[in-house]
Amino acid sequence: MARTKEWIKFGALVAVTFGLAAAFVGAVDGRDSAAAEQRATVLETLAAAQPAPLPAEARPAVELGEAFVAIAQLIKPTVVYIRAETVEQQPNRVPRGFEEFFRNGPRSPRLKSGQGSGFIISRDGYILTNNHVVEGASRLRVTLLDKRVFEAEVVGRDPATDVAVIKIDAHDLPAASFGDSDSLRVGEWVLAVGNPLGQAFSFTVTAGIVSGMGRLLEGLPIESQYRIMDFIQTDAAINPGNSGGPLVNIRGQVVGINSAIASNTGFYQGYGFAIPMNLVRLVADQLISQGSVTRAILGVRISAVRPEDAEFVGLDEIRGVLVEDFSMEDSPARIAGIRQGDVIVELDGEPVQYVAQLQQEVAFRRPGETVNVTVMRRGGERKVIPVRLGEAPRNATTVARAEPAEFDASAPHETKLGIAVRPLTEDEAAAIEKRVGTGYDGLRVMEIDVWSPAHDRLCPSARQRCGFGDIITHVNGEPVRTIDEFDAALAGIEAGAVVSLRVLNPDAGGGQGLSRVVRVRVQ
Repeated sequence: MARTKEWIKFGALVAVTFGLAAAFVGAVDGRDSAAAEQRATVLETLAAAQPAPLPAEARPAVELGEAFVAIAQLIKPTVVYIRAETVEQQPNRVPRGFEEFFRNGPRSPRLKSGQGSGFIISRDGYILTNNHVVEGASRLRVTLLDKRVFEAEVVGRDPATDVAVIKIDAHDLPAASFGDSDSLRVGEWVLAVGNPLGQAFSFTVTAGIVSGMGRLLEGLPIESQYRIMDFIQTDAAINPGNSGGPLVNIRGQVVGINSAIASNTGFYQGYGFAIPMNLVRLVADQLISQGSVTRAILGVRISAVRPEDAEFVGLDEIRGVLVEDFSMEDSPARIAGIRQGDVIVELDGEPVQYVAQLQQEVAFRRPGETVNVTVMRRGGERKVIPVRLGEAPRNATTVARAEPAEFDASAPHETKLGIAVRPLTEDEAAAIEKRVGTGYDGLRVMEIDVWSPAHDRLCPSARQRCGFGDIITHVNGEPVRTIDEFDAALAGIEAGAVVSLRVLNPDAGGGQGLSRVVRVRVQ
């Protein structure tokens, strides 16, 4: 009987347990069903929802984005990745013994590689890039967007403009179209396409605006004394590896070749620079047709006009190009009658605004052609001088700058220009005559007042030696060999007036000396 009661209790317990379990499962299923129904309702709501109307103010931005996409799709197939390989000989060194020889083996040449970008300009495989991308390469390998790889040969290089043309053996390639770089305006949208930081980031597209025109980059290595520097400045991101790639306008036309960056680190810090396409086309045409560039020259060394230069020659505006000196003994400009210190304001009747403009106008004329050069001289004298253009030497390069010599700084003579000078010693004069030639007697600059106008003119950038050791040979065209002659040349010149100095840097030009004109306002 007792056992029967226990079985009854056990059965009741089991029944209660199953009942509770069933209730729990029912509750869970109910919640899951409710959640499922809720999710279904949300999905149906989302599916039925219409996109919010685009505000009218946002439409231009959307259209611009669509334009960028279209341009990228158009230009990317024309861009190439260039790998430049150079065989670098290991320095010869005799092993210290047979043990070292057998352990390390003979020292074999080492393969050094660089990289850059380029873009296709013809269906049969001509490619534009930078000279510095391909210069010295033993082998060039070109990778297209579709991953095909070709070996390329150099058609021609021009260090003066940093332009090179290479060619691959291929056909039916997509080719980029060219735009008019002269019509570019500051503020226009542009895209830079290339291979920054290696093949892992190949065919990268960045966007920005044209932030400047006609830029002269003093920090770039000058491979040729006839270098033309007329860069388009952009804030589209450009990094190492972008060199040689296209800068493209909003119409999908190439307006420049990406070439350099302004950076303290070697990487993008806000500004990139491209060679204008109009200049590139002139160079490329000659490289393809004859393998080199024939360049006409006036035979002058020039610089930008400063306010003091404009005032000295009577210009109402600060424009034109200052003739610092002549680049050769038989300079066409010197022979024709142009003088050191003249300001060139027109070429064949067209206004000259800045250095690179004159360089381009002259460089791509024909050697032997006569041009009319309008110059301004002291006091507002205006003169038109016909000049028969010469031809620039092929592969003309500058040699390394000599280290500055040490000079005795005793007894410098203070002047009202904010500089201190002293006469040359006999040994100095003899050394300069031997290296540079006659006609360079003068006074050596020993000190410069950092607050004086002369400091700004003799020290235009931190890269230069701030005039120390320069030799002043003339004041307002008059030779000055002694302190008395120097003081006499400055006598009677009132404070605020501008004087013209002819200055020789005996250490420049590979130790052969360079002369320039410096205009300084009297204190």
